[in-house]
Amino acid sequence: MEELAIKLRADGIQKKVISPGKGELSTFPNGTKVQFHYCTSLCDGTVLDDSRTMGGHSKPMELILGKKFKLPVWEQVVITMREDEIAEFTCDVKHTALYPMVSLSLRNISQGKDPLEGQRHCCGVAQVHAHHSIGHPDLDKLQANPQPLVFTLEMLQVLPPGSFQLEIWAMTDDEKLEAIPQIHEEGNVLFKSGEIAAAAEKYYNAIACLKSLQMKERPGDEHWIKLDHMITPLLLNYCQCKYMLGQYYEVLDHCSSIINKYEDNVKAYFKRGKAHAAVWNEVEARADFAKVVALDPSLETSIAKELRSMEERIRVKQKEEKGRYKNLFNYSDKASAAATTVSFISKAAYKESKLG
Repeated sequence: MEELAIKLRADGIQKKVISPGKGELSTFPNGTKVQFHYCTSLCDGTVLDDSRTMGGHSKPMELILGKKFKLPVWEQVVITMREDEIAEFTCDVKHTALYPMVSLSLRNISQGKDPLEGQRHCCGVAQVHAHHSIGHPDLDKLQANPQPLVFTLEMLQVLPPGSFQLEIWAMTDDEKLEAIPQIHEEGNVLFKSGEIAAAAEKYYNAIACLKSLQMKERPGDEHWIKLDHMITPLLLNYCQCKYMLGQYYEVLDHCSSIINKYEDNVKAYFKRGKAHAAVWNEVEARADFAKVVALDPSLETSIAKELRSMEERIRVKQKEEKGRYKNLFNYSDKASAAATTVSFISKAAYKESKLG
């Protein structure tokens, strides 16, 4: 153990054990999965990230050793830790220069976003030295002025290779492509069983995975188009889930993005038409439904049903609004009559007092 500490110090890393943990130290062969909580702070104690609170919930970090994580120093320090150990690692700037972009990805994940959102299509070193905002003032400041960081880690679990199923983010590109059909099917099973939110999450994960692969391709190239054709049905399924969950504007955005690329996508027009109808965009809904029939006349009966449903909802809404306005006018009339009566009584009382 002391040898490991000496090796770390020689490489600009100071380790301080806060709680020693239990059991024997693993040999950590490549493919080992480590799960740990982390807290990243500046040397003055300012906290940048804490896995226990990011995104409003506690979610530990998971690493597969040997997968070339963007922050190599984390792999370097975790292999010196036992399960349940808590330790503090102060790392020289040469180990922390890439942290702003790593932090951005981790923050995106904690908020359910694409981990690559906000990152440019270039290598990490170029991103660090580029003069642009990444959307977080603290990370912008750190990116402009790289400095040593303190990582406080709590090792939760060490799993040897082969004892767990790989998460998507830990797969190679080929493994990801092979896994997508299975994830798609898992989403379909959840959807059929009525677990709509869980199905949406499956579809979202598969979409994010394919988009991360697509970013490595030139837009419009053959492989980019192939990946896009894999994304489209997943995105339509995701939209169906979001429609059922009442998140209509998200459906409008995603369906419009599909239609902008594929003007003959009947399902996108149909789902967008239903979303327009749900938010009372009658003109837009009718235009989308008309486009569906133009592209696929066999759906005319289904569209007629949707139109009848929309028209009935509009009639009910208009009737309710008419009733509210009528009550408002009745209230105004009664209030006016009451005011007139009070005024009349007041005048009569005044005259009577004058005569008296």
